[in-house]
Amino acid sequence: MSSDAVKVAAAQEPVPSEGPPDSALVARVLAGDDRHAFAVLVRRHQGAVRALLRRLCKGDDAFADDLAQETFLQAHRKLDQFRGDARFSTWIYRIAYNSFLMAIRSRHVEESLDDHENDVDDEGPQDLHPEETTADLQMDLQRAFAILSPAERAVIAQCYYLDRSHEEAAYALDCPLGTVKSHISRAKQKLKAHLQVWEPRTS
Repeated sequence: MSSDAVKVAAAQEPVPSEGPPDSALVARVLAGDDRHAFAVLVRRHQGAVRALLRRLCKGDDAFADDLAQETFLQAHRKLDQFRGDARFSTWIYRIAYNSFLMAIRSRHVEESLDDHENDVDDEGPQDLHPEETTADLQMDLQRAFAILSPAERAVIAQCYYLDRSHEEAAYALDCPLGTVKSHISRAKQKLKAHLQVWEPRTS
C-alpha cells in the first residue's frame, strides 16, 4: 500500500463508534476479504499515534506526522507479524517508537539537556496575572518535556498520556520492565526540578 493510498483510504473510511475489534480487522486484511479494513485501523489509531510521536518529537509536528505515515506503512507491511499477544494499539506504538528512533539516528539529532538549560524564565507564577498563568504553565510543561531523553519521553507518553500500564509500555518500547520504571523515576526527577517554580509556596 502506497503512502497516498493510506491517506486516501483513511480519509474515505469513517470509523463507527462501535465496530469490529482490531483483531477482526487485521484478519480481514490478511485474508484479503476487505480492502477497507486497514483504512479503518488507520482512522481508528492515527490520532493517538500522531499524539505520541508529537510528544517524542518535541513539538515538531511535521516530523511527527511524517513518522506517523511511515508507521502505518510499516504496520501494513508487517501485519502478518501481529500475533495478538498484545493490543493492536500497543503493537503499533512499538512500530511508531522504532520509527522515531531510526529517524533521529539517521538525522543525527543530538539530545542534550544543555540545549534547554536556559529555557526557564526567572519570572515565576507568583509574578504573573491569573489569566497568564495557565498559558505559561502549559509552555513550561512543554519545555520540561523537551529536556527529557527520547526514552524518558517515550515512557512518560506511554504511561501518562496514553494511560498504559508499565507492562504495556515495556512491550510497546521493547525494553525490560525495570528499564521503564527507571526511566519514569529519572523523568519525574527532571520534571520536578524544571517545574519547581510552580510548586505552592508555604508561609
